[in-house]
Amino acid sequence: MHTEIETFISYLASERSASPHTVEAYRRDLEQFADFIRQEVDPALTLHDLTHLHIRRYLAHLHRGLEKSSIGRKLAAVRSLFRFLLRRGIIAKNPAELVSTPKREKKLPYHLSVDEAHDLVEAPGGPDLLMLRDRAVLETLYSCGLRVSELTGLDVGGADLVGESVRVLGKGGKERIVPLGRKVAGALREYLHARNNPPCDAPLFVNARGGRLTRRSVARVVDRYMRHLVTMRKASPHTLRHTFATHLLEGGADLRSIQELLGHSSLSTTQKYTHVTIDRLLEVYDKAHPKAKG
Repeated sequence: MHTEIETFISYLASERSASPHTVEAYRRDLEQFADFIRQEVDPALTLHDLTHLHIRRYLAHLHRGLEKSSIGRKLAAVRSLFRFLLRRGIIAKNPAELVSTPKREKKLPYHLSVDEAHDLVEAPGGPDLLMLRDRAVLETLYSCGLRVSELTGLDVGGADLVGESVRVLGKGGKERIVPLGRKVAGALREYLHARNNPPCDAPLFVNARGGRLTRRSVARVVDRYMRHLVTMRKASPHTLRHTFATHLLEGGADLRSIQELLGHSSLSTTQKYTHVTIDRLLEVYDKAHPKAKG
């Protein structure tokens, strides 16, 4: 199967222009599938011999240690491989067509409270460059609800500190304008001033060596300052995106506006935040209404 997988991976990288992260994820998932067939089923089997029963056996194997969302992602990689091979005439039928995707558990996105979010963005203190950068990073994540890849991809010219907006390049190369707000604009202004106002084509956020900040570095920044909070709960950059959306909804913003701000292509993706708000309403009701305390 190795040759067919490599052909598909090359197609993703060259013809579909998939990101290196996506290509690597597909490669890893497909190699895991191939290893399972070779080690647990029959090393002599080729892709032509595989049936939907082999794929279901693979999913049963994954169920022992993975969540349904991870299993669904791995199945999607296998399906994409077989669809590609069928289109190219390499195989005669697609065995993955008869395999259904496991139903995903509905998990409510974890978010910070208003006080926790305030304490987090206020945690970096001091006038040195890295502290100013960390403050600007946290303010931007929470105030704009950006994905971490969108944050690291920002250039100086994309931030309009006078008009208080930022131009963001989201998934699928879709561009959107997100309001900045006074506090985050102020934090960015201080940070850029400390960097002697770099040119428009320079990265907005840089590391200590002057290179563009990476996803891993942003995750470390969030983790470092989360330790200052009393709750000591684990959070990621994406937690601040969830927090941004939840606080907007609780503040009265409509779903369509939040969808635009987050850059979601489908409103159904944004609707998960309504569950968080309903849970909050029930909590308030239980505490406040006399008939709820029966």
